[in-house]
Amino acid sequence: ERPSAHFFPRSSQAQEDEEEEDSEEDSEEDSEEDSEEDSEEEESEEESVEDEEEDDDEEDVVTKTMEQIPESDYILTVCHNVMCLPFQMGEVLAILSKNEDGWWLAQDSKGSKGLVPKTYLKVPSVEQFFDVDCCHSNYIKNICSNWDCVMRAITEIDATDVLSAMGAIPAGFRSSTLSKLLDEGITYRASHYIQPELSQSKLSFKDLFRDPDTGKVRQRTARTSLTLTLWSCKSIPTPGVGVQVLSRHIRLCAFDGTQVLSNIHTIRATCNANNVKTWSFSPRMTGNLPSLLDGDCFLRCNSDAPELGILFELGVTYIRNSTGERGDLSCGWAFLKLFDTNGAPVPHRTYELLVHGGTPYEKDVEVDPSLTRGATGTGMFQQMMLSRKLPKLFLKLKSPNVRTRSQLSALPDTLVGSLSSIHLLVLHRQLLADILLMDRATMQNADLICSPLLATFPEIMDQSDLLDALRVNSVAGSRLRDLPLLKKKFVRVYMDNIYPLLYSADLPPPRWADEMVENQRARVIFNSSLEPFHTHTPDSPPRHQAFDISQLTYDLLCMAQ
Repeated sequence: ERPSAHFFPRSSQAQEDEEEEDSEEDSEEDSEEDSEEDSEEEESEEESVEDEEEDDDEEDVVTKTMEQIPESDYILTVCHNVMCLPFQMGEVLAILSKNEDGWWLAQDSKGSKGLVPKTYLKVPSVEQFFDVDCCHSNYIKNICSNWDCVMRAITEIDATDVLSAMGAIPAGFRSSTLSKLLDEGITYRASHYIQPELSQSKLSFKDLFRDPDTGKVRQRTARTSLTLTLWSCKSIPTPGVGVQVLSRHIRLCAFDGTQVLSNIHTIRATCNANNVKTWSFSPRMTGNLPSLLDGDCFLRCNSDAPELGILFELGVTYIRNSTGERGDLSCGWAFLKLFDTNGAPVPHRTYELLVHGGTPYEKDVEVDPSLTRGATGTGMFQQMMLSRKLPKLFLKLKSPNVRTRSQLSALPDTLVGSLSSIHLLVLHRQLLADILLMDRATMQNADLICSPLLATFPEIMDQSDLLDALRVNSVAGSRLRDLPLLKKKFVRVYMDNIYPLLYSADLPPPRWADEMVENQRARVIFNSSLEPFHTHTPDSPPRHQAFDISQLTYDLLCMAQ
């Protein structure tokens, strides 16, 4: 799976200098051990020369893509042992040259050089440099132009480069940008954006108000408030042999070309086993469609950025068969600008977006260059045939109806989510307004608020299966016009069915794209709907996690934006 390691001098002049030094050392030292080592080195050099002559094509590729560096500016350590490489785990190496395919030319303290995959290297800690022996430490100081350059090593080691070098993925695939943002914390999750935003003085709310006449949340207009439907993706390249796909999905968010402006919403795609290059959304199925598969979404954003639009990142979650390593790949991205050059909104219609390769910050990168390689025709027919091969995303922007527009106006100024759960978000927003604006003694009161629903509802925003369970159990009263009755039913269903599940010892923690965990969670959630927690007998009580005060109290200072 990995190319063999090749050893070669940096230049012909350097090779002549090394040969002269070897001859001088041979004349001064007469020991048999040194002579045997010299003979072994000569034989290894002869073998390497023969290998280079036999693999001229491979050497040409290496020499063309190799970026020569006069002095080593990077110091890394080996973090894995490799059978075909002479370096051991924990050994400090100097990086002499960087190859675009991910194999870098390194040198150890003994002067041995070889190509090492950069995924097997990591930035050494300061303690490692103080633990090395004096000779090794002087060696590091001599090959570095500045001792401070030790800390200027490349910190991100990406397994995507190794997969690309192995030919397991197309050249335009990258490590998922939006997946990394989701892993950083709650900043880009819906659980963060549904919280009320404090004003600049921190004494009142910026986006949460209550109409004193109706008792409802005051509606607010946003610059962008629309619905969209994802239809399909076509001609999406697939990973090669050795990589198993666990999930195909699209992540979308508000984007202005430089930064993400909203939470990141994920929709899982389905595909036919006979045509894995075509993705579809909102499959027909018996029962309620899970929100994770629902292609109907809403987007609400109040940013005044002129380049505001929707970023779509097509991704797959994979596992390597050889190592069991999991990861998230970006299969490309598409961007739909929501305003034209005059600032007018784009029309609501069907769009056919070209999927680009690389990351959203890269330009003119193809997802799979082999699709357009050799396409020299300029005629209309040739262009039509080429266009059919390119990966594309099909979607439709819609103008929300009166009821949906009213619901969207009650939500936070910035939020992206599934259209099927919008009524649940409105009810949560209504309860926030009642408790924070009416039930507190004063607006400056920051005491803990006893409300299990407000304290835990953000957690189910990141667990779509629990959100679906709440939607299914409360759908019967979703169209009630009596607001007080509707709120009571919502709180009762949540406390009876969802709140106990959050801290049930039988419900495993969620794990993305893990079929075993997802099936186990589905069984626990389904069984709880048949036998609610409050119906358990003393002989068979439900099992729960250890109690924590945060399960009952809403901390305004910590939760508000």
